Amino acid sequence: MLHFLEKSVSLFCLMFGLEPSCLPRGRVLLVLGRVSNLPTVWSNCLAAFVLSAGNSHGDLALLMLGASLFYLGGMYLNDAFDAGFDRQFRKERPIPSGAIREKTVWILGGLQLALGFVCFSVAGRVPYSLSILLGASILVYNAAHKAISWSPILMALCRFVLFLAVALAEQDRIAGSVLWSAIALSCYIVGLSCVARRESGGGLLSWWPCLLLLFPAVLAFLVNNDSYRAHGIAAILAYAGWTLVCLRDIYWKSPPNIGRGVSRLLAGIVLVDLLSIDLMDGGQVIFMAVFFGAALILQRFIPAT
Repeated sequence: MLHFLEKSVSLFCLMFGLEPSCLPRGRVLLVLGRVSNLPTVWSNCLAAFVLSAGNSHGDLALLMLGASLFYLGGMYLNDAFDAGFDRQFRKERPIPSGAIREKTVWILGGLQLALGFVCFSVAGRVPYSLSILLGASILVYNAAHKAISWSPILMALCRFVLFLAVALAEQDRIAGSVLWSAIALSCYIVGLSCVARRESGGGLLSWWPCLLLLFPAVLAFLVNNDSYRAHGIAAILAYAGWTLVCLRDIYWKSPPNIGRGVSRLLAGIVLVDLLSIDLMDGGQVIFMAVFFGAALILQRFIPAT
């Protein structure tokens, strides 16, 4: 895999006239893309697809590929936009450490976004239209997130739009379950992003983001009834238990380990998606468990933040 990435980047650099010395090693590309978070993108796609009663595995694979490219491109451009900040405060990041040239990151990030557009355009007119909004949200977030206090809303908007784009790939209307699940996911992302801002920006940790982190569990309790109630409660307990473990690192340890807590909360995005699917479908639950485990395993090798 790393060899393939290195060869691909070599080709891109040659196409754009970059010097061979700009070529990074494969691990640098993985760190730039925060690939340990990719399983959370896949779980978003799976949840949106099954909630909209999608039945084409080929479409789902294409949408997952497009979503992955959008995510990777957004992460690359995040480092490109933040290069000045990182040179002052995060010198271990790939650009300020000299592991890769800033120009190369700009090119690779832009190419990945372009390929993401291609995937969504093949998936249909509505997904492609929403992918334009997704790409714009990614660019605006990366350009402005250090300067505005409400940037967590922009981050949540990216996941919200992605959720809807996947759900509308095979349907011409948004089901209520899709919309509410997208809102629950967005609330979680806002709460998580507010906590994550303290990791790099410092300052006192507020408790109010925890209320947003709880919203998916409250919603799941309200919508799961009758035969679904027992399965719903089991998923809620798993979600709540994991969230409390994460918050313990952030709020109850002295000194707080915000980095680890935020990384674990990022993996918890999969559990948010788990709350929204049919828990009586063993196949869907297994996929979510695999995504959750993959996120945690990848975090051991590639930083999530």
